[in-house]
Amino acid sequence: MGSPPARATPEKDGMRLHGRGFLTGHNARLLALLACTLAGCAAPGGHEAASGAGAAADAVAAPEGTYLAYEHDVRVQLPGADITPRLQALAQACQQARFGDCAVLQMGQEGGQYPSASIRMRLAPAAVEPVVALAGEKGRVAARSTQAEDLAQQVNDTRLAQQRLKNEHATLMGYQQRRDLAVADLLSISQRLAELEAQMQQAEQQAAQQRRRIDTQLLTVQLQTPAGEDRRSEIGDALRESGAVFAASVAFVIRAVAALVPVLVVGGLAGWIGLRLWRRRRRQRS
Repeated sequence: MGSPPARATPEKDGMRLHGRGFLTGHNARLLALLACTLAGCAAPGGHEAASGAGAAADAVAAPEGTYLAYEHDVRVQLPGADITPRLQALAQACQQARFGDCAVLQMGQEGGQYPSASIRMRLAPAAVEPVVALAGEKGRVAARSTQAEDLAQQVNDTRLAQQRLKNEHATLMGYQQRRDLAVADLLSISQRLAELEAQMQQAEQQAAQQRRRIDTQLLTVQLQTPAGEDRRSEIGDALRESGAVFAASVAFVIRAVAALVPVLVVGGLAGWIGLRLWRRRRRQRS
């Protein structure tokens, strides 16, 4: 299996890279570029400069010997009427590979008073920034985060497993060519070879999945209405619903009174009878 292309970024479990210091020379410049990206070093209003894609490509260029799988989460605020067209534009740009290799993994949309949508894509590293710029066009990138999982140990384990399976397969193939083998031994070797071939195929699929995660990056874009628009909508909704709320409150009071009247009548009657009895006994004792 060929060595997967390398990537570099802060990991989930810390800033650990194999075989070299992370904050020296070229790596320090990479960290600065990534920090600038996360801090929102973009044009106002969510627009990314045309050179942003090149800067992003430099930021994710990893030193040799690192195997990092990147994941990006972006939250974009747009007017409610623009959410559906923007979701369609992102899906179309991905499916047409406008900015590079891309595959849509998941799409979702919610309507109602506060529409929202989300799309998840696996795409080439150089396509991340152009897609984010497209998502934030005429809107605002409200939040963004980037993380990476270090797959170095998984890649190494897969290589060792593949090599072990390959060596055992070659050894059994040599035994199978011997003419002095008993039929039972030959059948046992054939069965083991079939098992090894299935395991080798599974290990190859696992290695391909690891290469895919390293060579491409996962981007999740959430499209939401701005907080200010939400507040204005909530005020308008409250005014529109005030009549219904008032009617419901009056109805609740009427029901409560209707439920309490029998209790008050019975309680008052019982109290009056008890008071009469008490006065009668008091007069009799006198």
